Amino acid sequence: MATTTTSIEVPWPADRTWQLIGGFDSLPDWLPYIRTSELSEGGRVRSLTNEDGGTIVERLQAFDDAARTYSYSIQQAPFPVTDYLSTLTVHELPGGAGSRVEWPGSFTPAGVSDDEAVALFHGIYSDGLAALRKTVTA
Repeated sequence: MATTTTSIEVPWPADRTWQLIGGFDSLPDWLPYIRTSELSEGGRVRSLTNEDGGTIVERLQAFDDAARTYSYSIQQAPFPVTDYLSTLTVHELPGGAGSRVEWPGSFTPAGVSDDEAVALFHGIYSDGLAALRKTVTA
């Protein structure tokens, strides 16, 4: 099992940041390479369309609105991994000076090395959080 994590601080309070990213269907609101998101199975499955027209299907595994966190797994995607599980969490910074968003993931590489799989997802998470910062500071 391989893992990676990244985090970023943004100038919005945690509740406001969570309001933007905490909906399981909200990726197109802040992640520019996800064009659309469609919910099914009562909101527990999202079908994402990326900028290349590819489809990624993810299942919500855990959701805690009070703790500002959710975890999800990948059911179908063009990524060379299995057993993927990731979590998005928003933390309040001391004194309410903003928030820190954490995005860790674990997965089993399939047909690629651990380093290649880690580099892929670390890049996705880092680019995603950079896009989030751009969204909240625009």
